[in-house]
Formats: sequence, C-alpha cells, structure tokens
Amino acid sequence: MKTILIIEDDNNLNRGIAFSFKKEGFAVHCADTLNEGKNIFNRHSIDIVILDLNLPDGDGVNFCKTIREQSSIPIIMLTARDLETDELLGLLAGADDYITKPFSISILRARVESVLRRLNGTTKNMLQSGIFKLDTSHCKLFRGNEDIPISTTEYRLLKFFISNASKVLSKEQILAELWDDQDGYIDDNVLSVNISRLRSKIEENPKKPQIIKTVYGIGYVWTGV
Repeated sequence: MKTILIIEDDNNLNRGIAFSFKKEGFAVHCADTLNEGKNIFNRHSIDIVILDLNLPDGDGVNFCKTIREQSSIPIIMLTARDLETDELLGLLAGADDYITKPFSISILRARVESVLRRLNGTTKNMLQSGIFKLDTSHCKLFRGNEDIPISTTEYRLLKFFISNASKVLSKEQILAELWDDQDGYIDDNVLSVNISRLRSKIEENPKKPQIIKTVYGIGYVWTGV
C-alpha cells in the first residue's frame, strides 16, 4: 500500500483528494498547514507528497527543496496561480509535476499514477540513503546530483552498508559478504583501508565520521546522514 501526504489549506479540496485516494487503496495523511505537513512527513514513511505552493504559514517551494535534499520521493505541486514563473520555481525546487487549480481529481489521480510508474521504473536499480544514491546497474554513487568515483570494492561495501542501514555490522559479517573463499584469506587491514578510502570521499570530516561510524570492538554502522 502506498502512503500519500496531502498538504493543502483548502479543507474541501483536501478532503476531496483524500477521499479519492483512499478509494484507490492509498493510506492518506492530511495537513492544512506547512508545519503540520512537516511533522507528518518526519514521523511517517511517505511515498508521495501533494503539496500546495501557497500555505498560510509558509512557502511550499521551500519545503519541496527541503524534502529533495533528503529524499527522491515524488512531489506534485498545486497552485491557484497560472503563472509560468510559479511552475518554473516548483520544478526547479525538485517537484516532479505541477497542477494549476481548478483541476479534476481524476486528472490528479492520473498524474500521481504516472509519477509512481516512472519512479518504479527508475528505482528498481537504485538504493537510497539520505542524500546518497547507489546505482546498482552502473556501480555508481551519487551525493545529490554529484557523481562520486568509487572502486569495485568500495561499491560492494556501500551496497552492503546501505542495504543494512542503521544496523551494526561486525567485521566478520562484512568480510564474509565481500570476500568469499575463492578470494582467499583477507585480514582486517584490507577492510579498514577501504573504509578509510570511502570516508575520505563521503564524510565532511573523515577523522570524525558521521556516515560510516565505528562501533568499537564490533564493527561499523551506516547512518547515511
């Protein structure tokens, strides 16, 4: 079941959108202020956001930018103003689509379905954690839109870390995952060197790592933040 967050201060429109998507089998969260929408977004796992451009307590464009800094989930922006500059602002902020009021609920549903189909087609081969995305088809790492060069071993390490985000992984677990018997015996130094190289590429301060943390006496944990 997909979960949708609707942030819209027009109560009638908000309820109408919510009713329509509930009938389609979505789990729905509703907010009529930006602050309420932020709280819901931070507390729940959301698959798609429908976000009004103009809200009584803030600007939807800025919240769109905030979401995009930490997530690639689809965002569809709504606005009562039919201005090219508004559409451009929304799209530049990271919105996936843009709809001008008044609009048909059936059209909105079609737009949501279209965005989710596109997402399913592009994320099958993509692992994401915070601002990091790992393209498993091309063995590439991205921080936002920045392509960070990595080695094959670093890629394998990252894939294992991101797939087990927030879990403490022992050195033995990591070595067993990355180097099987055909590679021969690998000691802890090889792992430490590769961790160090990764940190130099992704940490703001590699000497005080916040993304790949050492759990002393055990191993490492990927926080992704």
